[in-house]
Amino acid sequence: MADAPRPDGKDAAAARIAQQHTWVDLQVQQAIERGDFDDLPGAGKPIELDDTHDPNWWVKKLIERENVAIVPVSVALRREDAELDDRLDRLNTEADVRRELKDFNERVIAARYRLPEGPPLITMPREVDDTVAAWAERRAARLAEQRERAAELRAERESQRRRRRWFRRSA
Repeated sequence: MADAPRPDGKDAAAARIAQQHTWVDLQVQQAIERGDFDDLPGAGKPIELDDTHDPNWWVKKLIERENVAIVPVSVALRREDAELDDRLDRLNTEADVRRELKDFNERVIAARYRLPEGPPLITMPREVDDTVAAWAERRAARLAEQRERAAELRAERESQRRRRRWFRRSA
């Protein structure tokens, strides 16, 4: 007696799976005939293969292709420490400065407890009160300079306005 088709549909699914490779081959063949693969990069060139199997080959290719620079934590923190004062100067309140310093110090301390991965970590946590005081001095100096420039501009406008009045006729 021949097997009757099952009502649960497993026969149909098994038949689709058995025929799937022919469908894929048909799609590839049609794409070749349309010319979809004609202008691919690297066409006609040999594939570059290493002698050893590297499971991270795709990451290395991505880094090479996208020019991504991976910097060890110690170097990144050193660079951030050098640029920290400029970044703090763009902040407007002492609370923001303290929050930024706290974040920086926490990352420096966390890096000190990690295993070294690159050059040694020579960056030290910043003293918060001293850094905030230095920020306040720089901010006061910037504000005084801005006030001085504003006063000079006002004086220049006033002198231009006086010169213009001298040329005007009274009616």
